[in-house]
Amino acid sequence: MLIRTTPVSGLSSTTGIRKTKNDPKKSSSSFSVEQESSETQTAQGTGHTGGIQNVDALLMLQQVDDPMTGKRKAMKYGLDLLDQLDLLKIDLLQGRVSPERLERIVTQLGNRVKSGDAGLDQVVEDIELRARIELAKLGRFPD
Repeated sequence: MLIRTTPVSGLSSTTGIRKTKNDPKKSSSSFSVEQESSETQTAQGTGHTGGIQNVDALLMLQQVDDPMTGKRKAMKYGLDLLDQLDLLKIDLLQGRVSPERLERIVTQLGNRVKSGDAGLDQVVEDIELRARIELAKLGRFPD
């Protein structure tokens, strides 16, 4: 594999560091501490707090449930359960079912999410029924 590089043009080199003579008479930098005044300064007032109200409104908006949120959660729940059933099928074909896999399915069945959509809820219930049947075949009977 050949990698070609192109030279970068338009760059110039930097000059080195130049030494200057240290002459205390010609030094332009100085440090001095100003005398403290006997007067105290008052603190400035707080700035505009409108940003806090905007954050509160945003947080309230996030708490409102979107109808699509329930559907997404139900779809994810159903798809995750189908994935676990596919893995169980692979375990069965290999001749060894791990108890951890069965426990994951039982745990997942306990995390049911309702979507509010009758059709989607019916599909999820069918997936749950299939999972319960497979668990029953293997001697696991979840609540």
